[in-house]
Amino acid sequence: MNRPPRVLTIAGSDSGGGAGIQADLKAMLANGVHGMTVITAITAQNSLGVQGAWELPEEQVRAQFRSVVDDIGVDAVKTGMLASASMVRVVASLLRTLPPSVPVVVDPVSVSKHGDALLAADAMDAVRTEVVPLATVLTPNLTELGPVAGVTSGDRELAAKTLLEAGASWVLVKGGHDSGTESVDVLHGAGVRRAYSAVRADNRHTHGTGCTLASAIASYLARGYDVESAVGAAKEYVTGAIQAGFALGGGIGPVDHAWRFRGSGS
Repeated sequence: MNRPPRVLTIAGSDSGGGAGIQADLKAMLANGVHGMTVITAITAQNSLGVQGAWELPEEQVRAQFRSVVDDIGVDAVKTGMLASASMVRVVASLLRTLPPSVPVVVDPVSVSKHGDALLAADAMDAVRTEVVPLATVLTPNLTELGPVAGVTSGDRELAAKTLLEAGASWVLVKGGHDSGTESVDVLHGAGVRRAYSAVRADNRHTHGTGCTLASAIASYLARGYDVESAVGAAKEYVTGAIQAGFALGGGIGPVDHAWRFRGSGS
């Protein structure tokens, strides 16, 4: 039996299962790849928010990475919650050991869906200098865009241009936090500006959207899609997952990673 493509997520654990490592693995399975993990932090988290977060020791993170990469190998990598400046530097040093042909999707996670901090205040500069230059695709939302670019004007085009100049190959500016009837994500690359639009779902249960989109992009890159096609396929997938998001607990529920399977009646 042929093995599926291999995608590694380097991120934090969400005990509620809606975001983080748990969402990454679900999205990877749903999009046809084998998911593997390097856990950077553990959170106590549910539909109401993040009640606690604990960063793992550097040696544990390095050991997880080497264990997977040296034996199994990877076809793409996705990064999520990196927690602190020191962890950002550790992860960047590990990513630099990968062959240049391995695409890296960087989701510059800084806050949870509930507004809880998932990145230390002094760590965004490290993200900009250490991880952004390694990104095949960088996927900031509108809250993360200015801080990761170091741009305070609110100019999205300037922020995207700044991030490309900082070394990211592609920057996908996500529009999910915008208002309006459509959610528009804009992909910026060398000589490329392409918008991906979808009708905005009337559904508050959107926990894990960013993790899911970045993991889906990484999955399609691992399957051999080019960046523009990977983003389009991932956008279609996450749009369906948001539309099918369901209530869980007393707060914001997760997107439904299995929406395609449920919709098929199987």
